Amino acid sequence: MNIGQIHNSYEIAEERYNQFGININDVIEQLENISLSINCWQGDDVRGFEVPNLESVRGDILATGNYIGKATNITELQADLKMAISLIPGSHRINLHAIYGDFEEKSIDRDKIEIKHFQKWIEWAKRENLKLDFNSTLFSHPKADSGFTLSSKSPEIRKFWITHVQNCREISAKIGKQLNDKVIHNIWIPDGSKDIPVDRLGHRKLLNDSLDEIFTQKLNSNFMQDALEGKLFGIGSEAFVVGSYDFYLSYAIKNNIIITLDSGHFHPTESIADKISAILPFVKGILLHISRGIHWDSDHIPILNDELIQIAEEVVRVREMNKIFLALDFFDASINRLAAWVIGARSTLKSFLYSLLQPWELLLEYEEQDKHFQRLALLEELKTLPFGSVWDYYCYKHDVPIGTEWFSHIEDYEKNILKKR
Repeated sequence: MNIGQIHNSYEIAEERYNQFGININDVIEQLENISLSINCWQGDDVRGFEVPNLESVRGDILATGNYIGKATNITELQADLKMAISLIPGSHRINLHAIYGDFEEKSIDRDKIEIKHFQKWIEWAKRENLKLDFNSTLFSHPKADSGFTLSSKSPEIRKFWITHVQNCREISAKIGKQLNDKVIHNIWIPDGSKDIPVDRLGHRKLLNDSLDEIFTQKLNSNFMQDALEGKLFGIGSEAFVVGSYDFYLSYAIKNNIIITLDSGHFHPTESIADKISAILPFVKGILLHISRGIHWDSDHIPILNDELIQIAEEVVRVREMNKIFLALDFFDASINRLAAWVIGARSTLKSFLYSLLQPWELLLEYEEQDKHFQRLALLEELKTLPFGSVWDYYCYKHDVPIGTEWFSHIEDYEKNILKKR
């Protein structure tokens, strides 16, 4: 598409949206303030760079597929991320797991990791004008094989993982200080059992105690903040998940901690969008992990579907973006991994553009005046307005490929880089 077509389409869209009181230039400014935390683990199928690199994945993590060219070291992963980010409009962040450190081909166990193991990421982020987020990694490790980590009945295992999380929180704060930013440190654990347990409360009391011990460590809130992520079930924890949504929501409210909602971690019929306004008044904040579950928490690449749009609509409508944080969380090894990043990020941003282009004040006016058919009819009318033309202009403004033009960039990168790994 040439520049003239982009501008002409944008002007037509501007006219159409003006009819509903929407200034699309203002909307674009709002979209530019939305930053995604892009999941590094899509680039290597959640393997990480520990030495020796684990050949089997343990602890409820499974990336399916065997596409060529997965990253095998930090340099390759950074190059892949840089390429993908160049095709995504806006300013974004990179989300790291603790297993992605620079361990210099030494076997560093997780209770021994330090800020020095992530200095290479910090320096890269500075060069690329990016910010970072961080996650403890409590899976894919021999001390997680029993199915329990922070809730284990073994004091030795609990202590190992408590130390790991404490180290990760310190690392997060030090990253934040070096980048002059708030790093979100997220905790997810695979704890649970495959079949029916008889002592659910015992494990949950232990998890509560472990978290209490972890959070006695007070860190500078200007540089890091904590989040807790629950789940419905996982591989090997079909009958019981210790860190369920109810457990973490209760703990987060009691202790003023961010709650993480992963769009694949609930019953398929549950509305994640509806949960946002239900819990937002009571929590410090909400971290949204954007994924796409098919039948189960299958971590498919987000697409512009009804569920994603509903989440974005609710985030926009609650008018408290300062308390809501957005991250991607998926891993697909069946297609080009860079393309997965681009599709997921661009689809998520499109959902927010679509939502920002809605005349919220007019819809609210209809609602409060009991003009329900007008509200529904307007929501339907908005579906055919030319938001795609606004998206194309947004991409043009940020100097990233428009439409399908980004395909060739990925195809060339695969041919020249990925196939040679």
